Order: sequence, then structure tokens, then C-alpha cells
Amino acid sequence: MDAEALIVSMPDYVRLREIARDLELGDELDRAIVVPADRMPVNVVTMHSRLIYIDESTDTRREVELVYPDEANPPAGKISVLAPVGSALLGLSVGQSIDWVFPEGKSHRLRVERIVFHPRQRSEDG
Repeated sequence: MDAEALIVSMPDYVRLREIARDLELGDELDRAIVVPADRMPVNVVTMHSRLIYIDESTDTRREVELVYPDEANPPAGKISVLAPVGSALLGLSVGQSIDWVFPEGKSHRLRVERIVFHPRQRSEDG
């Protein structure tokens, strides 16, 4: 099965590649299209994006921020990129879905509904 390429900024790729050794995230990064941070599309989930996604398997909607492991705080909606949901969402565009098997063996279909905040907005606004 060929997986669709995902889009990742160069700074995110370098930092994530370092943490990804022997983790499932490494497989995701292997299929990444790496782009310069200033050319990253604002409709793509990146590190520090705040987004709303729907778990179509359970009809659950959540707003989360995708963060590095040391910044994770699930009760505050800060989800580590190394968590199953985080790995699944990285690089998806608004409207894009992915089928993801979670550690308990159950498959979930996750769809990005909206990007609430994109890190590139910060540099464009300032």
C-alpha cells in the first residue's frame, strides 16, 4: 500500500527526525515532502498547529495543539507528536483523512476539520 506523501517544514523535519529513531514516526517522516518553513502551506498540520479534528470512527471532535514530547499536556489539549493521534495528524491538510491503528489494535479514521492556528501565521502577522 502506497501512503500519500505528507508535507513537513525543514525545521520540523530535522527536529522530528532526531526524536524518531525506532519509533513509528520515523516511518511517517520517510514519506514526507520536506519544504522550507516559510513556504509551508497554512492548511497543513505542523508542529505547534492548533487544529480541530474529527475521529470519524467515534464521531468525536477535538481541538488540540500538536507539540514536541517535552511540551505535551493532554488535559490542556497539547498532544505529543509521538502519541498515536499526533503521529497520525502530522502533515495532513484540512479535509484530509487517515486510517490509523492505535496501540490497542483498534482502527480510527481521523479527519482534519480546521486549522485554528498555524505557526506561520505568527511570522506573517508580525
